[in-house]
Amino acid sequence: MTTRAKQSGPNLFTAAGLDKATPRPLADKLRPQKLSEVVGQDHLLGTDGILTRMLASRSLGSLIFWGPPGTGKTTVARLLALETDLQFEQISAIFTGVADLKKVFEQARARREAGQGTLLFVDEIHRFNRAQQDSFLPVMEDGTITLVGATTENPSFELNAPLLSRARVLVFRSLDADAVGKLLARAEEIEGKPLPLDDNARNSLIRMADGDGRASLTLAEEVWRAARPGEVFDEAALQEIVQRRAPIYDKGQDGHYNLISALHKSVRGSDPDAALYYLARMFDAGEDPLYIARRVVRMAVEDIGLADPQALVICNAAKDAYDFLGSPEGELAIAQAVLYVATAPKSNAAYMAYGAAMRTAKQHGSLLPPKHILNAPTRLMKDEGYGRGYAYDHDTAEAFSGQNYFPDALPRQTFYDPPERGFEREIRKRLDYWAKLRKDKSGG
Repeated sequence: MTTRAKQSGPNLFTAAGLDKATPRPLADKLRPQKLSEVVGQDHLLGTDGILTRMLASRSLGSLIFWGPPGTGKTTVARLLALETDLQFEQISAIFTGVADLKKVFEQARARREAGQGTLLFVDEIHRFNRAQQDSFLPVMEDGTITLVGATTENPSFELNAPLLSRARVLVFRSLDADAVGKLLARAEEIEGKPLPLDDNARNSLIRMADGDGRASLTLAEEVWRAARPGEVFDEAALQEIVQRRAPIYDKGQDGHYNLISALHKSVRGSDPDAALYYLARMFDAGEDPLYIARRVVRMAVEDIGLADPQALVICNAAKDAYDFLGSPEGELAIAQAVLYVATAPKSNAAYMAYGAAMRTAKQHGSLLPPKHILNAPTRLMKDEGYGRGYAYDHDTAEAFSGQNYFPDALPRQTFYDPPERGFEREIRKRLDYWAKLRKDKSGG
């Protein structure tokens, strides 16, 4: 399935014979006709932008546009074709199969033989499987096509390394408030009337757009349709009209991982307010509360550990409370656990100790423990020295024998190094005390 754009002249609607009076979505009316009209991507299209420099050199290689919806990826690809005199062909990975790709490539080869290059725009390119992605490599290498792929997902995870090595990834940013404001002002100019919103409501509409230019124009259309002559909406009325746009969040993809990462790092950074904000964002977007509860338990063992042994207990209790109460009351238990771990003393000493011990265990293989700490249930094992010389710690004055527990072939190791924070300050005192006793008993 392909669409072909004219290189200059009328747009698609007039090219198809549609009258100017034919109703068109506002987002299409405002579609930029030149790159300078694109808003919100100055890092790509500004005076020193990456694409600006590419066009100045008349050298446009294959590109991957990565960014959220409504940031101009398709529009920029179309305008790049105009700027470089390439034939624009557009396909969607959702609807395109292997046979369709072969047809597109054959048409591009025929066009190339006639002296015309092709810019092939692939929307949702991450939806192609590995074999389909590999099929682009030959036609990219021999110049049959200039590929511009668009994706909302992280290319590092979703696209093959060979494809990424042949294309440059350009990041499209969510539109900031100023960029969305410019779009709305342009819409008012084209429609010949102001948006019937007071200042607070206008700012609220901009926030509702979530950095998506197309969404902001769709919301503006809804407002114009709903307004009676002379009516101006405040913030409450606006929310009632548009019923609030759902947050941009895909529970299986980047939005999911970005927010849980932000929550975890806010907890690690002892910022309870930021942690609560990201927790609320995830609840608001419909994330599974038990998934969050499991991650909060992980935070308790990874970032707090024995600095506050109650952290793990409280986080597990929050998970159980959610199981018992369900939603929405159970979310409060998770929020309480998040506040606890965010404000608890932090230590990754247990986490680091476990990692170090695992590395040592793998490096040194299956070393036998020292014989004096092995049980000897048989006569043969007793004769071999199993259990001989073992000192029962409770029989000593300090309940500490100071004997060696590491294999004879492995020098004594130190994995756990508690900091002077929280409860681990007390553990540090114990370890220092035992180290002194061990030294005294060994005569060292």
